[in-house]
Amino acid sequence: MSGYLNELTLRLAIGASQLDQEMRDTHATWLRRCQRDDGGFAGREGESDPYYTAFALRALWVLGELDESVAEGAAEFLRKRMTQRDSVIDLISLIFAAAVLEMATGIVVISDDDTTWRSNVANTLGTLRCADGGFAKTPEGRAGSTYQTFLTVLCHELMDVPVPDAEGIVRFLETQRHDEGGYLEIRVAKRAGVNPTAAAIGTLKTLGRLDPGHHTETADFVADMQSDEGGFTANTRIPFADLLSSFTALTTLADLNEAEQVSLPRVKQYAESMQVSGGGFVGFTLDQTPDVEYTFYGLATLAMCAVLTADQ
Repeated sequence: MSGYLNELTLRLAIGASQLDQEMRDTHATWLRRCQRDDGGFAGREGESDPYYTAFALRALWVLGELDESVAEGAAEFLRKRMTQRDSVIDLISLIFAAAVLEMATGIVVISDDDTTWRSNVANTLGTLRCADGGFAKTPEGRAGSTYQTFLTVLCHELMDVPVPDAEGIVRFLETQRHDEGGYLEIRVAKRAGVNPTAAAIGTLKTLGRLDPGHHTETADFVADMQSDEGGFTANTRIPFADLLSSFTALTTLADLNEAEQVSLPRVKQYAESMQVSGGGFVGFTLDQTPDVEYTFYGLATLAMCAVLTADQ
């Protein structure tokens, strides 16, 4: 697994080990029940796909509950998907999920000897490269996406295939930086957001180009997004917090060594309030249905709170 994801997952696992055991068991049991007969995991509707499978596997791994039965079923599902023409996000998710399985259980989905598949994936990702140095969400895109660039860089690292023109990516990210310290998702966006900011910082860290001392305004921007609910909002126009933004905000502040700027007890209280009694998490206050993606973000937020509190 890549250095970035390996470090993050280990941090989350340490934090999750400090959570209440009954709570951990409840969510692990719920996650295992979500596995389909084909070995994959699905969202709130539709069939299994690599995207939700990756989130479920990461959540179980963080909890220390990714057992052999779940892992073998998921591996078989992912191997079958390798021969399909999936979307770029599903392709990236497949690589993430395969890396989790190999790291956590030793089960190999993508063989090191399969250089052809890796090369084909790298070529597919290359079709997303834009003149601005970033990567778009589709081959037809003309402007780089900060989040897609982050995913692509991680994907290259997971495959052990160097990303072309890393300096061009760094220059692209600099153009995405907003005056207030946060980062834009696309260049025509009017305001920075917590999630593209996390993607930019994560990309710089993965490339070995992150200097926390040069991002004090970025840390201030993220810290200011903590809402009255205790969690973090996606940007200044969104009136309510959500678990995705809460997790990415804490990750960014941790990477910038600025987590003391926010109230961790309030974040913890918010994340706990997003739990469903029978297991799983919803994404935000008005949400009513848990899914595996937000369950990962809920557990990851609580784990980050635990490990950052211990560090302080």
